[in-house]
Amino acid sequence: MTDHGHSPQEIAERINAPPGRGVLRDVVYGGIDGSVTTFAIVAGVAGAGLSPFVIVALGLANVLADGFSMAAGNYSGTKAELDNIRRIRAVEERHIALYPDGEREEVREILAQKGLSGDILIEATAEITSSTENWINLMIEGEYGLGSVDPHPMKAALATFFAFLVAGMIPLLPFLASVPNAFAISAWMTMAVFFAIGALKSRWSLAPWWRSGIETLLIGGLAALIAYLVGSLFHP
Repeated sequence: MTDHGHSPQEIAERINAPPGRGVLRDVVYGGIDGSVTTFAIVAGVAGAGLSPFVIVALGLANVLADGFSMAAGNYSGTKAELDNIRRIRAVEERHIALYPDGEREEVREILAQKGLSGDILIEATAEITSSTENWINLMIEGEYGLGSVDPHPMKAALATFFAFLVAGMIPLLPFLASVPNAFAISAWMTMAVFFAIGALKSRWSLAPWWRSGIETLLIGGLAALIAYLVGSLFHP
């Protein structure tokens, strides 16, 4: 990732419109789960010796149903997080109206922990508490440890669903194309997806791309191996 600029205009634009957490977590979550669960079905059904038609039918059902289920779950979870932030804002607004001195003391303590003291601490406390919005925003961060940018439930849900859909279709492609040795090709393609997702997410971390890729590959491969072994128990 390239470093951001530090001109006065770039700083003002960035600080006034923070991006929040984005959808990285949702995309990685949906992509890995889509690959793991779909290939788990492929491996399990192949291990049981069933026909490619059954693999495709169950795989497509999983991609659509489980993808929607994950998206709905992520939407509900993110919305619950958003509702909690709104509840806390309402609580703080009520406390400011009923107990302004106590809430002002909380602001002073938060700023003191950030390194302010003396007259600067007094002036900063007075300045922040002169605006109810700024007052509440500081309390949200300093007292509850929550971010100042509200999450977006629908954006999180869509990111999860489409990542699940794209990654989850990969293990099914060899069976849809009716190629020879479809299961072996599906396994290699799925392993490549696991590694690619891990390598991609290293862009937002300090881990080397190859280490992140191998870690995700091992996690997904273990899940696929378990599914195949369980499915093989039912092989006629």
